[in-house]
Amino acid sequence: MNKVKYKFNKKSLTFDRVHTTMRKRLLYFFSHLSTGVVFAAVVLVVAYNFLDSPKEKAQKRELDEMKLQYQILNDQLDKVTKILADLQDRDDNIYRVIFEAEPIASSMRSAGIGGIDRYESLKGYSNSDLIIETEKKMDRIMGKLYVQSKSFDDVFNLAKNKEKMLVSIPAIQPVNNKDLRRVGSYFGTRMDPFYKVRKFHEGMDFSAPVGTEIYATGNGTITAAGRDAQGGYGNVVRIYHGYNYQTVYAHLSRVFVKPGQKILRGQIIGYVGNTGKSTSPHLHYEVRKNGTPLNPIYFFFNDLTPEQFQMMLDLSAQPSQTMD
Repeated sequence: MNKVKYKFNKKSLTFDRVHTTMRKRLLYFFSHLSTGVVFAAVVLVVAYNFLDSPKEKAQKRELDEMKLQYQILNDQLDKVTKILADLQDRDDNIYRVIFEAEPIASSMRSAGIGGIDRYESLKGYSNSDLIIETEKKMDRIMGKLYVQSKSFDDVFNLAKNKEKMLVSIPAIQPVNNKDLRRVGSYFGTRMDPFYKVRKFHEGMDFSAPVGTEIYATGNGTITAAGRDAQGGYGNVVRIYHGYNYQTVYAHLSRVFVKPGQKILRGQIIGYVGNTGKSTSPHLHYEVRKNGTPLNPIYFFFNDLTPEQFQMMLDLSAQPSQTMD
């Protein structure tokens, strides 16, 4: 039953019955409906733009987790890049040097990945820069790994074909020096004990008592054995190892080999002495390639641990006086 409504009449001071038409009722209904619709629309707009639904909150947490994982992955890729750079350095400066192979050109190691734009599909997202940078790092690493893998294949083939070369190239110290205490002077510019001026020292001096055994540092053929023609080296032995390598052993007290004799690595060729231009008993040792003197330290790889090698390098950087 519809409620009966009354309105107070100020003139007659009575309540008059209000008669509501259908039109008024419809206007009243639609005004309330439109107000409700507008309010609901405002609530929806605010909720959509400023409030997250449970599903959206879960998606945001997943995005934050993804960004964190990408950052961790980037850190790991940086570490892999450093390790790969160390492998490349060893490959160019140790392995390929040993096998007489040219180092790989940096342009080849850093060659780019082909394609007009490999990362076009990754653009347009809020985290595109992070994803694209990660993909680029991965592509660079994969490219360098491929080049390095091919290089190691080459080195492996060189190793198989150059077994003779490995036993011929100087690879040990010429005297027993496990504690590294017998090195009197290193390769490089040093003070001459006779003339008191700085001169280039073309080898290393190993201080040892007269009679200490001297070993051939690689397989080869004796090219000279006996008194040095110029006198400075005293009793000297020269060994040609093939592959353009030669070693020189000077100031010996006794020589046990003859020119033309085949020699093996580790074979005793004489005793330490004090002959020729020498200030005290020692062995002057040289490594030459194509007649050019090389630092013997780099040819002790069969004798030294990495720590000992680094120690010897550090000591060689200090100033010293030669013994001959």
